[in-house]
Amino acid sequence: MTKLHLFDMDGTLLYGSAAAVEISRQLGLDREMAELERSFAAGELTPARFAQLAADLWAAELTEPHLAAAFDNAPWLAGIREVWADIRSRGERCAVISLSPDFFVERLLSWGADAAHGSRWPVVPIRQPVEPAGILTSAAKVRIADELCVQYGLTRADCVAYGDSMSDTDLFAAVPASVAVNADHHVRDVASYAYVGRDLREAYELVRTRG
Repeated sequence: MTKLHLFDMDGTLLYGSAAAVEISRQLGLDREMAELERSFAAGELTPARFAQLAADLWAAELTEPHLAAAFDNAPWLAGIREVWADIRSRGERCAVISLSPDFFVERLLSWGADAAHGSRWPVVPIRQPVEPAGILTSAAKVRIADELCVQYGLTRADCVAYGDSMSDTDLFAAVPASVAVNADHHVRDVASYAYVGRDLREAYELVRTRG
């Protein structure tokens, strides 16, 4: 039997941060992004509206070097590459599914993820509007997980989800095993396991030898 490990990124692989926060930091737009993040967390913005406002904020300045610096300097958990290498050595699969822009999420393919799915954004530099249909939601994470299961010949019963917040609740409800990583109560209270710390290897060990 094999497994499919499904990782959220913001707040999960990224410790206490998100792609939008790290990108905005590179542009000196921390305060503006903090306000957007607050409004989104309060339910005042849909994912699509948040994405468009973030794109508007970055459009004049964001370049590929900014993006690379945001990724390279982000507060990633320790051990991500090692965990994914172990997963693949065991004949299992690992994927990242995040609401964040695909041009940030897909950089994780070079770290060993089998698949990386983010919201579909215009290419950098941003010159086009965000297409709302391309912005992922909590429910879309389940849809993508199902598509990956078909691709790899697996079912939901073979999945393990790792996440930290409300955008992960639908996926946690759909699969039999889940790990809340530095999580809020939305997922911590429904997860199979909970981890607090800065090393993905420790969170992974909770499920590595089980079932």
